[in-house]
Amino acid sequence: MAHRLIGQDCLVFSRSDRKPSSLYEIEKLIDWRPVAALLAQVYPAPKGEAALPPLAMFRAMLLAVWHDLSDVRLAEALDDRASFRRFCGFSAQETTPERTAFVQFRRELAAHSLDQALFEAVTAQLKARAIRIKTGTIVDATIIAAQTERDDEARWVKHKGRKAVHGYKAHVGADATTALVERISITPANINDGRAGPDAVPDDPGEVFADSAYRGDHFRDAVRSKGGTLRVAATAMWGRDERETLARLKAWNDAVHRTRGRIEKIFGTWKRSYGLRRMRWQGLAKAAIQIHVTAIAYNLRRTLTILAFAA
Repeated sequence: MAHRLIGQDCLVFSRSDRKPSSLYEIEKLIDWRPVAALLAQVYPAPKGEAALPPLAMFRAMLLAVWHDLSDVRLAEALDDRASFRRFCGFSAQETTPERTAFVQFRRELAAHSLDQALFEAVTAQLKARAIRIKTGTIVDATIIAAQTERDDEARWVKHKGRKAVHGYKAHVGADATTALVERISITPANINDGRAGPDAVPDDPGEVFADSAYRGDHFRDAVRSKGGTLRVAATAMWGRDERETLARLKAWNDAVHRTRGRIEKIFGTWKRSYGLRRMRWQGLAKAAIQIHVTAIAYNLRRTLTILAFAA
């Protein structure tokens, strides 16, 4: 199945003297050709009606994250908003995708396991632009409720003082200075943070800041093997003088939490602004797609902010 050519007729949507949309700035932020190359294997059949370009569909998925849109609302917005059309590459007169096109596109992404590769391709470019000197990494996990309790791949988890949740867990490693997400691992919600944490640690992580859930040799050894030093919140310290020991414990934990707490802003943005309070679809593969695309959308916006402050 060949890919359809789009954007071939008039691309003039509005007055040229208006301030460009932030989507224009994001479009220029990276080289999209490596992303398009990864997506080339989507809809590969040589026969049949020409398919919509995968890069246009991928950009539409980013729009859905930034504006917390369902497939139905995304289809309506693409049909109605000039800036959305321009970002995806559709001209003013072209027919935009219907809801079912996004369902099929996610199915293709899952079939080819492309979500992690896409995240890595985009993030590598953004890190090159935003991160000057690597000093440290923050590692933490967040639980995201499944779409339904009938999702057989999700699992129940219960933390003290909180309501039990049936869902998935995103284990995240982010740069301690820029708060760009560098590595992600997605598991059922009942997987221990320290056990899955090594998959969220990037190479050469520097100092790795984490809460007490990451205490233990398994995570510490994984950090050391990648050239990092673990800075984990402590629950106790040894000392002869109780007051002096408690003061040292507080000073250590305050320093760890001061840095580690930055990752909560990432999770807050994902859940409050990007709709990741609950999974939209069932199954681990589609949960991974939603989380990776959300992280890509977050990193693009975050990099735009970093570069604007640096200018």
